[in-house]
Amino acid sequence: MEIKPRFIQETQGSFFLFGPRGTGKSTWLKHRLPKACLIDLLDPEVFRAYSARPERLREVSEAQEPGTTIIIDEIQKLPQLLDVVHLLLENKNPLRFILTGSSARKLKRSGVDLLAGRALVRTLHPFMASELGKGFSIKDALAVGLIPLVLDSLNPQETIRSYVAIYLKEEVQTEGLVRSIGGFSRFLESISFSHGAVLNLSDVARDCRIERKTAEGYISILEDLLLAFRLPVFTKRAKRNLSSHPKFYYFDCGVFRSVRPTGPLDSAQEIEGAALEGLVAQHLRAWNAYGGDRSTLYFWRTKSGNEVDFVIYGRDVFCAIEVKNTARVHSKMLKGLLAFIEDYPEAQVLFLYRGKERLKIKGVLCLPVQEFLLNLTPGNPL
Repeated sequence: MEIKPRFIQETQGSFFLFGPRGTGKSTWLKHRLPKACLIDLLDPEVFRAYSARPERLREVSEAQEPGTTIIIDEIQKLPQLLDVVHLLLENKNPLRFILTGSSARKLKRSGVDLLAGRALVRTLHPFMASELGKGFSIKDALAVGLIPLVLDSLNPQETIRSYVAIYLKEEVQTEGLVRSIGGFSRFLESISFSHGAVLNLSDVARDCRIERKTAEGYISILEDLLLAFRLPVFTKRAKRNLSSHPKFYYFDCGVFRSVRPTGPLDSAQEIEGAALEGLVAQHLRAWNAYGGDRSTLYFWRTKSGNEVDFVIYGRDVFCAIEVKNTARVHSKMLKGLLAFIEDYPEAQVLFLYRGKERLKIKGVLCLPVQEFLLNLTPGNPL
């Protein structure tokens, strides 16, 4: 397997490395730190040994040379190991720990809180277009997404179809996170219609025939498993009556395509449009995370119907972005951006589309989305 360079940067001290399954956490660490001591909790024998005696970690640590890095892979499988790690860090043990995880659920109460201030948090995302360079194809990305596990497989279409099933079996069902795995599976399909849209949780609950509280719990599970995220409304210095509901996205557009039901009445253009918006969303999240989380991602929508897909707001950036799955730009498509800069004239505004020309219409810079994604690199401005 070819090792593709990633933008994520390791820190000098101990840190958590979170990321959904298949994003390449273990591969990246093995490539960066080939001499590290690896404790792989996905190995049944290793898991049994440390589950029976968590203090084994202290014994292993004491046998290492000073300055050695110890990687504990999938730490959420055995959160009690964090007590030992915490103790070793308290005693100023001359070792560095890197703790990887594909779920934050078990670590929320004890793990991350326990090590707060002693271990930073880093997140690994699906590939960015600029990491792939000439290997990036927007057509392929919209079809199967950008999860390294999927792209490196012999059959990406088959792999992305089984991806969510793996999560359901290994994370949700095994850990007993929900009472009905069938009901949760139906929820995954139902909420896919909200991908890239304002989330009405009551409607989703009604469609699944479950309580709204249950639907909220299901979304929390998706977020804890790093499978989905919500975008809040940008309300700073608001001059208009704004929507109060967040937008919902699966973390990868290929995952969205794999769970979104299709039939004779479904518009391929509509589904691909939602996938394209999700593709831009996942790139903006990765760009921000790898750049040090210096900004926050929002969207903007007034109750009168004006909307901007993304607002990136931080100390060094204030940018509004609209995304359309179209090869041509019409001035009416710029309505939301033009309304936004009426309220926020200091903001940069971009319109991303599927055409091939850079245009400027009514003061709005219109860019081919592929060009934008390929030029998007952490640390550089939008």
